[in-house]
Order: sequence, then C-alpha cells, then structure tokens
Amino acid sequence: MLHMLESIVNGVNDVLWGYVLIYALVGVGVFFTIYLGCPQLIRFGPAVRQVFGRLYKDHPTDRDGHSISSFQALAVAISAQVGTGNIAGVATAIMAGGPGAIFWMWVSALFGMSTIFAEAMLAQQYRKEVAGKFIGGPAFYISKGLAGIVGQGTARFMAGFFAVAIIIALGFIGNMVQSNSMASAVQNAFDINPLYVGVVIAILAGLIFIGGISRIARVAQLVVPFMAFIYIVLAIIILVTYRSEIGPMFEHIIVGAFNPEAIGGGVLGVTMKEAIRFGVARGLFSNEAGMGSTPHAHATALVAHPVLQGFTAFIGVFVDTMVICTATALIILLTGANQLGLDGPLVTQQAFQIAFGDVGPKLIAVCLLFFAFTTVIGWYYFGESNIRYLITSPKGVAVYRVLVLLFIIVGTLGKVDLVWSLSDLFNGIMVIPNLIALILLRKEIKHILRDYDRRRQGKVPVYHYPKVETEK
Repeated sequence: MLHMLESIVNGVNDVLWGYVLIYALVGVGVFFTIYLGCPQLIRFGPAVRQVFGRLYKDHPTDRDGHSISSFQALAVAISAQVGTGNIAGVATAIMAGGPGAIFWMWVSALFGMSTIFAEAMLAQQYRKEVAGKFIGGPAFYISKGLAGIVGQGTARFMAGFFAVAIIIALGFIGNMVQSNSMASAVQNAFDINPLYVGVVIAILAGLIFIGGISRIARVAQLVVPFMAFIYIVLAIIILVTYRSEIGPMFEHIIVGAFNPEAIGGGVLGVTMKEAIRFGVARGLFSNEAGMGSTPHAHATALVAHPVLQGFTAFIGVFVDTMVICTATALIILLTGANQLGLDGPLVTQQAFQIAFGDVGPKLIAVCLLFFAFTTVIGWYYFGESNIRYLITSPKGVAVYRVLVLLFIIVGTLGKVDLVWSLSDLFNGIMVIPNLIALILLRKEIKHILRDYDRRRQGKVPVYHYPKVETEK
C-alpha cells in the first residue's frame, strides 16, 4: 500500500516539478520582469542601499514595537532560503545537468528576483496586525486581494488551500527533512547519535519559537550574516588555491549551458534540456521565488513604502543563489568532485575533503548545521503565520509549536522516502494558488510601484502605509 502511494506521489511530482512548475515559475518571472520594467536590474543599486545602508540600525519609523526592521525581515527570509538546497541541491543539479546547470540556475534567479519583488509588495499591502505584531503572506493577499476578482468564496478557498499546504510542506514535513540532514551530517562527521542531535535541535528551536517573530528575527540577524560569511570565506580559500582553473571552469559552465556534449557531457547523457531543467528547478527550489514562503517575513517589516521591502526581497534571492549557491558550485567544480561518480549530496562533502583534507567533512557538517537550523526557524514562522490566518485562538499556535518540535525529533530517526516525496508534493501544490494570485493582482502590483515612483519624484510624500486590519 505504501509502495503504491509512493509511486503515485512520485509520478505526480515528476509532472509537477519536471514540467508544470518550472515553466510556470520561470514564466511568471519573465512576465513580471517585462511588466515591471526589469526592476532587478534597473533598481538594483537602490535595493543595495536599502538593505545595507542601515544594516543593523532600526528604521526611523519603527517606534511602536509592531514590527521588525527591513534587514531583520531579510535575515528571516534568507534563513529560510539558505538551507540544504544550497549544498546538496547545487551538487545534484551539477551531477544531473552538468556544469551548464549553474548558468540556468543564475537565469532562474534573475527572473525570480522580479517575482519575489511582487510577492513582497503584496505581503506589505495586505498584512494585518495581530496582538501588536504585523503578519501577512499569500493567504492574506489571496483572501483579500482576490475577493473582488474571483469572488469571496473562491478567494477564501484558495487562501485556505495555500495555508494548509505550506503548514504541511514547511512547518511539518519540511522541518523533518532539515532535521534529518542536520542529524546525518553530525553523525557522519562526529559520530553522534542522530536522536540526541534531534533533541538538542528541538530544545534550541523551541527556545527561539517561544519568543515569536521578534526573537526569530534577532537570531536570524546575528546568525545569517555569520554563516554566509564563513561559507564565502571557505569558497574564497578554494578560489585562491585553484585560481589557475577559474577561467576554464567558467568556460565549462557557459559552454555546458548550451552544448554539454562539447565538454564531455554527451558521455554522461547530459543534454541542454537536462541542464536547463535541473539548473532552473534547483535554483527555484533554493531561492523560493514564487513559492509564497518568504513573503511572510517581508510582511513583518515596517518600511516607508511596500516597494522598499520589495527591494529587500530580491536582494535575498541574489544572496541565496548568486552568492551562496555559486560558492557551492565553485567549490565542487574547482576541486573536480563532480567527476568522481558520487551521488549528489556526497559531492559537496567530497569537495571539502579534497580542498581541506580530513577537516573537510567537519567543515561541511558545521555549515550544513547552520544552514538547516536557520531554515527550521524560518519555516516554522512561515507555518505559524498561516496558523494565525486559519485559527485566531492562541492555543492553535501552541499546538502547532509542539507538533513542529515533535516532527523535528522524528525527522532525525531515519529517512523515509515517502515523507521526502510528500514534501516535494506539498511544496509544489502550494505554489499554484500563489502564482494565480500574482497574475490576477498584477495591476495592483504595478500601481504600488507607480505610487512609489510618484512619491520619489516629490509629487506626494514618500511615506505610505497601507491600511492595516487590526485584530486583538
């Protein structure tokens, strides 16, 4: 029975992720890139200044304690984006699609930046205030924004469908995947019982969960820059060590993107179609652009205008894919770990072994521990936002919190293929109502952007706070 269910789920995933969602996510990204006037390129400079100009300082308008800073919201978003996909996912893309998959990963990130720009603006526009804190996300902008377009009943159904799917996909099953990855890495590197790892992770995570978004944001603000810095430093060390190979490596990436056979990809059966498929799929899975997850973090920030948080959001995709994923790709390709015939997840570990010797597996285990743990706290909060959408009682959040901690512990006890397949399935189906909402609300998205431009031109004051629904 379980075997049959697993076969059905895998069949649906092959169609969903192999064809439907890749084209849908990239298509929406291309549409918003054109429709909004290439914001990820034209407005990249202002976005960098918005994110890093006041790095650890509170926004001057944040005086009432209702929100977190723009950078803290970015840190929470990146904490969720940067996970096992940045280590194992990149390796899998290279092994299945050749070095050229990295080029298509970059392309998917470029278009994904415009999609997440739109998501963040809507999250700001339709957020609500609950118990003195802002919350928001796709369920909120679907139920409110689409009510006048598709009808209130349909909008509520789509919002509820999304909320349930993301709670299962990220809060429960997704966090099982992350805790399993952490436990496996620690066991392989330090020979520690996975159950002990799971209990420690659950205790640490629980202490953070209790503090709500404010504590999650503070932890993310401290940990995310640190973990990114350490990983990038390791990549730079490898770049310096293998500097003579950098030119040929980039040549392999570009040539492999369009003609894999020219660099020996034909021997492995790699085609341009596979390079595109695996590069795009792993890129989108890593940066989560269009999936509807990170808008929950961006809804919480108090900024002068929704567009400013849109800027912050697409910088998150840039950091995740163009910086972190590229660092992983450089580590793998420069060390030649992709030529050893290993399975995807083992490739990055072997690359660290080649580059750093016996300490390599321990380094990758520590990096994976940081990446996966921050993903756990980010995904927990995304699920909590949707629990608050579905259930107004505080007891609902308490029950959800306990369940997540149990799933974290259970996830360390062993990999069950069906659970991993279900994770992919729910990750996929939650995307559909979000993409539909983005397309149907395209005119409002463009109106928000035009409003910002008018304010910047001095026609009206730049500060613009959307009307926020308040719930005690």
